[in-house]
Amino acid sequence: MIWIQFAILLVAILIGARMKGIGLGVMGMMALALYLFVFRMRPAEPPIDVMLIILAVVSTAATMQAAGGMDYLVRIAEKILRSKPSMITLLGPLVTFCFTLFAGTAHITYSLLPIIAEVATKKRIRPERP
Repeated sequence: MIWIQFAILLVAILIGARMKGIGLGVMGMMALALYLFVFRMRPAEPPIDVMLIILAVVSTAATMQAAGGMDYLVRIAEKILRSKPSMITLLGPLVTFCFTLFAGTAHITYSLLPIIAEVATKKRIRPERP
């Protein structure tokens, strides 16, 4: 029985991923309906602690963006990366780590990727290789 339920889960994920957008959520809802009504499974308690942590991190990042803190951090990171372009393979991950540490989430580092790519391209360094 568990293998049938696992197969339903995988099929729902694959179909939802192909649908893109909100399709993954819709397919997850359909799989959940199958589990509830066909297999008579009881739903678990919602992970309130996890949801509150996500809410706190997103609120912090939004406040930082609205107050101008993100732009400030990006300017500092850009100065650091452009001051020593030959050390981009060391400074890139270090600055990205500090950015994540101060911002609270790794999604904040997406604003650093174009700067790292530009500095590495100008110095003809491939930062993905050691």
